[in-house]
Amino acid sequence: MAHLFGKKERIYDERKQNFKITLEKLLANFSRMFIVELDNVTSNQMHQVRHAMRGKAEMFVGKNTMVRFVIKKFAEDNHNKALLGLADELEGNVAIIFTNEDLRDVRPIILANRKEAPARVGSVAQRTVIVPAGPTGLEPTQTSFFQALQIPTKINKGAVEIMNDVTILTEGNKCGASQVALLNKLNIRPFSYGLVIRKVYDDGSVLSPSILDISASDVGDILSAAIQNVAAVGLATGIPNKASFPHILADAFKNLLAVAVATEYTFPQAKHIKEVLKNPGAFAAAPAAAPAAAAPAKAAAKAPEPEPEEEEAGAFSLFD
Repeated sequence: MAHLFGKKERIYDERKQNFKITLEKLLANFSRMFIVELDNVTSNQMHQVRHAMRGKAEMFVGKNTMVRFVIKKFAEDNHNKALLGLADELEGNVAIIFTNEDLRDVRPIILANRKEAPARVGSVAQRTVIVPAGPTGLEPTQTSFFQALQIPTKINKGAVEIMNDVTILTEGNKCGASQVALLNKLNIRPFSYGLVIRKVYDDGSVLSPSILDISASDVGDILSAAIQNVAAVGLATGIPNKASFPHILADAFKNLLAVAVATEYTFPQAKHIKEVLKNPGAFAAAPAAAPAAAAPAKAAAKAPEPEPEEEEAGAFSLFD
């Protein structure tokens, strides 16, 4: 008996060691991760997601206590404090998906595999369900379900017909027994289950998955607005900074140009402007004169050459 017990302990230790080696290898080889919730996800769905991610990402599932222990030990050994924050997110029925691909490219694969499911008593409604007015196809004996939910009905052509649109479920509320029974009879499956992304880890940062909805253009717009705000603060307070310096330089040039125009003082950058202001007609006429001069030359080039006068005189003498 002691021999068998010792054998089981060795097998258990080997499994823990393999578990640790596998997880440490994933942590070392991948820099990006998803923490996903697995509630109500079937094993077949898990298999399909793994197959769809093949070559792009790997999924790891294990006991949270063991996963947290390995991650924290790996973080301490590699001086990676960000992984400690990742370990704190491992609560409930979750898995880790490792990847080196762009997180935006992997996310659709994770979220694509969702399966419809019927409502369950006590479950929180994922969406509001409205049953439209019209025939239900149910026999008149089924009117008790509608009466329990205070839904006005009538019998039309031997079947129950709902008279008005009615809300059966409201998003966020729990499903009652009568509601679930009616939805099942109407073959309405208002629930859908699949992997849900809880957190993402990208090169040392644990972030909300909503960060993946921000595009490069959004980042550019945010950065541009921030630079404008910094420049405005610098100009308003008189404290120069990198954002306000180009505006300060431009204003200084304008002031110097105004002084040069109003006085005899000049500098190379103002010389052309002063010449234009002194004789604007010369600068306006010069570009217009060139096309005007070119027009007669072009016309002359196209005009046909006149015939010699001797030929014309000879032609008229023939009719004398």
